[in-house]
Amino acid sequence: MTEPSSSSAATDPVPPPNGMRTFLGVLVNTAIANVTTSYLWFGLTFWVYLETRSLLATGIIGGAYMLLIALFGMVFGTIVDRLRKHTAMIVATGTSLAAFLVAGVLYLLFPESVLLDYGGPWFWLFVGIILFGGVIEYMRNIALSTTVTLLVPVERHANANGLVGTVQGLAFMVTSVFSGLSIGILGMGWTLLIAIIFTALAFAHLLFLSIPEDKPEVIEKAPIIDVRGALGAIKLVPGLFALILFSTFNNLIGGVYMALMDPYGLELFPVELWGVVFAVASTGFIIGGLVVAKFGLGRNPIRTLLILVIIMGALGALFTIRESWLLYAVGIWMYMTLIPAVEASEQTVIQKVVPFRTQGRVFGFAAAFEAGAAPITAFMIAPIAEFIIVPYMNEGGGTQDWAWLLGDGEVRGIAIVFLFAGLAMVVFALLAFLTRSYRTLSKTFAGQTESVKPAEVDGADLDGADLDEESSSTR
Repeated sequence: MTEPSSSSAATDPVPPPNGMRTFLGVLVNTAIANVTTSYLWFGLTFWVYLETRSLLATGIIGGAYMLLIALFGMVFGTIVDRLRKHTAMIVATGTSLAAFLVAGVLYLLFPESVLLDYGGPWFWLFVGIILFGGVIEYMRNIALSTTVTLLVPVERHANANGLVGTVQGLAFMVTSVFSGLSIGILGMGWTLLIAIIFTALAFAHLLFLSIPEDKPEVIEKAPIIDVRGALGAIKLVPGLFALILFSTFNNLIGGVYMALMDPYGLELFPVELWGVVFAVASTGFIIGGLVVAKFGLGRNPIRTLLILVIIMGALGALFTIRESWLLYAVGIWMYMTLIPAVEASEQTVIQKVVPFRTQGRVFGFAAAFEAGAAPITAFMIAPIAEFIIVPYMNEGGGTQDWAWLLGDGEVRGIAIVFLFAGLAMVVFALLAFLTRSYRTLSKTFAGQTESVKPAEVDGADLDGADLDEESSSTR
């Protein structure tokens, strides 16, 4: 690819006077789209598990979602950089709508017994199309992160990212309630129809939104997966690659939760009640986002991120230590209060130090790299749990062996997986504090108060940047 030279490169945009108001409109529209996508995604997961009782099937579905984000993250980021942000959002939402319509046609053509046979091709085609519709919507989230730089003054970036977390929490709460009720009362067919209707409404509303932005610079001969451009932009900031590595810690244990959290909850609660419990727990997401929106992230967002990852690991290890619905619900609530700050820490740093013209690729690279951790653990843990750990705990005497620590109950096999996954998260984050990369990041970001100067990046070679220095800094 050929990046603009210093004489032609555009400076980072100056937020318009009414930029925050415009950003809030975009945020609300994105929330509607994300609610609908999550509603269908949750409903699909509930439906498959309740009808098949297969940890393997739900684990593969959950892992596949994150794997697709990992595979397409760089594609999405490059598209966001090439298009106006409003155009990128229209493309993402329109594609999701088309995918859900195709899934609706399949549901009408085949009986549920065929679509639920996970040994047959129609199950995976049906699930795959819905997954694709959900994954393509992720491109909107990348575009939304770049609109913070486009529309919001730099001193309010952390606050804007906190609002994103709050809206995501509201969306999660609504989704959790209605997905469980929808599958429990209406079934999969009506759930799919409702998702199609609301995706169409979000798409129509998006057409009437306006985001002030100049036409992006043309990137000649740039590949659709612009890894070199992303790595070149990351290399310009010492320690930025290590920041992305630190952020993957959260996704490592996230893969375990993705595969096993719903099966655990659905064993403790009826599907309708499980959705309500998840909705109440997601108020923690809202509170966490509001705290970040009000107080920011402190002087050193990297330190904040690692401390929160340690706490999240401890919570993940302990909230199934006994088979108690109250312990599980409170643990999930506390876990969710920390997620907005973890995500905002990384986003705020990238928005400050990466030039606007390459932010899509950097956010896409980060999404791909971090999302890749979750499917690895999800794909590994689902079959191990179903065929080894759960039988050992239920039939091989494991429950008695571990009763001193985990107590008694029907789902102690999943509990022991959560225990060791959480402890591993704590250890990894503690070790990160000892690295040279953490010290470099602290010096670079703790006192950062301004966005990157255009002069610092315009003359840089984002094409063939030598990454040896960055690689050595992460060791």
